[in-house]
Amino acid sequence: MIPLSIPNFEGNEQKYVNLALKQGWVSTGGAYITELEKKLAHFLNIPKIAACQSGTSAIHLSLVECGVVPGDMVIVPPLTFIAAVNPVRYQFAEPVFIDCDDSLCLDPIKVHQFCEEECKMENGALIHKSGKIVKAIIVVHVFGNMADMESIMEIAHKYNLKVIEDATEALGTKYKEGIFKDKYAGTIGNFGCYSFNGNKIITTGGGGAITANSEEIVSHLQYLSTQAKDDSHYYVHNEIGYNYRMTNLQAALGVAQMELLEEFIKRKQKNYIEYQKLFEGFELAELMPFRANTCSNHWFYSLKINRSKIKASMKDIITALEKKDIQTRAIWGLINEQKPYQRFTAYKIEKAKIFSDSILNIPCSTNITNDEIIEVATKIKSLFLKLYKTTLTSTL
Repeated sequence: MIPLSIPNFEGNEQKYVNLALKQGWVSTGGAYITELEKKLAHFLNIPKIAACQSGTSAIHLSLVECGVVPGDMVIVPPLTFIAAVNPVRYQFAEPVFIDCDDSLCLDPIKVHQFCEEECKMENGALIHKSGKIVKAIIVVHVFGNMADMESIMEIAHKYNLKVIEDATEALGTKYKEGIFKDKYAGTIGNFGCYSFNGNKIITTGGGGAITANSEEIVSHLQYLSTQAKDDSHYYVHNEIGYNYRMTNLQAALGVAQMELLEEFIKRKQKNYIEYQKLFEGFELAELMPFRANTCSNHWFYSLKINRSKIKASMKDIITALEKKDIQTRAIWGLINEQKPYQRFTAYKIEKAKIFSDSILNIPCSTNITNDEIIEVATKIKSLFLKLYKTTLTSTL
């Protein structure tokens, strides 16, 4: 089986984890946590970042720091992993689902339309027609593709909205030109959230990180993530805190993975180009591009299936490829259609519906070989041609 996306431990991972075990620092204290934070900050060219338990906890902490409270509204995408939206409900706030554009990321045109048509500004706050305050935007850089941050930041400034960047899939993605030239995903908005889950470009098993547009805010986020300890000896806590700090064992893995990050990005980019060549001119599916003025980490590769010619269900396609030893994955089901979220506002959801039914993720591990890439492309094209002929026959 050629897997979809698996971790790659070809560096000092075992060495550093063994050292952490030997030293006895296995929990939420230890030198590897600090070292990982320094390496991440240096790579992203930012003053400070806080390692935490997960990308989800990073988003939750961001919402807390934004002052999102019960009854507030937060603009979110419908086409993403549900972990980007669940923290909104942790705060008992309401998500507002707004459509994606052709990058699979949040559509700034529709965000602007929502703010203009459904809301009004009062005393420096954006008020929805329901009377609720729209407090923030969560923008996800889907599959490592940078969202249109120039437009989103302009909208946020106009309507006094906080911007939380879910860069959990986009560590290493940056702008090549424009007003945010050389700025990395997660370093443009008010908050940036990262994930080191097992399938991400680098992994700590679990784990994540959070940054903000001031060092003081990052320090406060770090404080909140460690149960808001004001005096750890006498158990003084002046705020509600969370058990969201990364462990030293996870950080040991992360330090080793950071040593490989730039090499992993190069491999992701190279392998994407190989797939591009193999699918060039193929009429039954196209490899989704990344935003032109960015340098993406190319975390996930997405095929857009030509639904006018391929009628088979996504489940049938994935099952058929599994039988050919190729692991693939459908893009997510729309969050606004999930049972816990059906009662919340969904604004002009159009493209997200189309992409939800037509995007297939294909193997993209950093240790995939060129021969495996050829095998994946060959088997997918063969299957799609067979499915197309079946469609033609049934039509006739």
